[in-house]
Amino acid sequence: MNYIEKLKKESSMADDYIYKEIKIGSNLITSINIETITSSEDINNFILKRISYLENLDNNNLKEFLLNYLPATTTSTLKDYQELKNKLLNGYTILVINNKDILCVETRRDLTRGVADSEYEKTILGPKDAFIEHYNTNLGLIRRRIKDVNLHVKTFELGKYTKTKVGVLYINNIVKLDLVNKIVKKLERINIDGIIDSNYLKRYLDNSKSLFPTLKSTERPDLASEALLEGKVIIITDNSPEVLILPTFFIDFFHMSDDYYQKPINVTFIRLIRLLAFIIAIFLPAMYVAVTTHNPDSMPINLLLSFQSQRMSVPFPAFVEAILMIISFEILRESDIRIPSTMGSAISILGGLVLGDAAVTAGIVSPIMIIVVAISAISSLLIQSIEAINSIRWYRFLVIILASIFGFYGIFLGVILILTNLSDTKSEDKDYLYPFAPINLEEQKDGFIKIRNKGRKLRNPILSDNKVRGS
Repeated sequence: MNYIEKLKKESSMADDYIYKEIKIGSNLITSINIETITSSEDINNFILKRISYLENLDNNNLKEFLLNYLPATTTSTLKDYQELKNKLLNGYTILVINNKDILCVETRRDLTRGVADSEYEKTILGPKDAFIEHYNTNLGLIRRRIKDVNLHVKTFELGKYTKTKVGVLYINNIVKLDLVNKIVKKLERINIDGIIDSNYLKRYLDNSKSLFPTLKSTERPDLASEALLEGKVIIITDNSPEVLILPTFFIDFFHMSDDYYQKPINVTFIRLIRLLAFIIAIFLPAMYVAVTTHNPDSMPINLLLSFQSQRMSVPFPAFVEAILMIISFEILRESDIRIPSTMGSAISILGGLVLGDAAVTAGIVSPIMIIVVAISAISSLLIQSIEAINSIRWYRFLVIILASIFGFYGIFLGVILILTNLSDTKSEDKDYLYPFAPINLEEQKDGFIKIRNKGRKLRNPILSDNKVRGS
């Protein structure tokens, strides 16, 4: 089969396919590469320049000579046309000898950015490096931390057209292999045209009905390495600066990477603040709506009179007022994220101060409502996960609606619904509220309250059957 003619026919509309014919005595070598993803300098210096030094050789000797003579560790032979296309599209240069033997040499162009700080997982203490959009670099950042042959990598190519490299990483003598097999089976069942980012995989891996996410994404190599040492599995996707961690528990969203670089007493204080912020973010607007609508007798009379005097000129009930302010804040938040950073701060200040003051002056909303919604919205930002923040947003709306109908009883009903939903949630068949339900006192030493314990196990007991040295 004439592979060159077939490839030229299929790529006739692609102008970046480069074909170059080189004659060596009676032999003809055809070099094929894609200009936009290969390094012209490498091709010239390590392939074409070397070939130009060759003398007359027969076909067999020429093939063996190139395999041993070209200064590249990845030079290999190809067997069929499909393999030729795959290598070509992955940045390899193809050498076809007399339209018979096919060699490939890796000449990828470096199209990635350098390792930099994390964009949204900021830390005061600890490492500053973060994952980038290059698969091998991300894998190297983890192997740099975990130097053990038991760190296994199972690689897939997903996407009919993108053929994206996806790697499943785990430590073989820590993780339970049934967890790995379950995740691998989910990935093998994926049939999609393309995988552009690791977030594409979430819909196939997160099958829970909970609003709260059951898997976590991170761009911090130290956090991913800690997850591996606990007995979890991480998934690296080429062209994505984030890796996925499975399974993920509710408590994981209150743990930050720099928690393990500080004194336990300081970490405990910070984690309790995060828990308090989580409660405030969901329930504070609902508490205000319940008090002003159904349960005014639950407040001191002076505070109640202050609230009522502020609301005298407001034409809307407290429920409508809260919804309008929350939606306004979400609009400001989204605009602050999407527009360039040089403009974001100015627009946020303009929206938060000028428009808020104008709304109060016009009598559209009360000053106390602005304070309540602002505190609730800011509290939700103490959790770094975007998906967790979005879950808080929906829980907040749910509890406000219940509070506007039933008052405090609606808030209690909302608490029951949220706890029931979280208790019923599973992450890879593991209880989402672990180590609180089911309770595990040993693991709770690194829950919301961190206790100094040099003998604490780093491995999670429900993810690993093996014992470990103290940490």
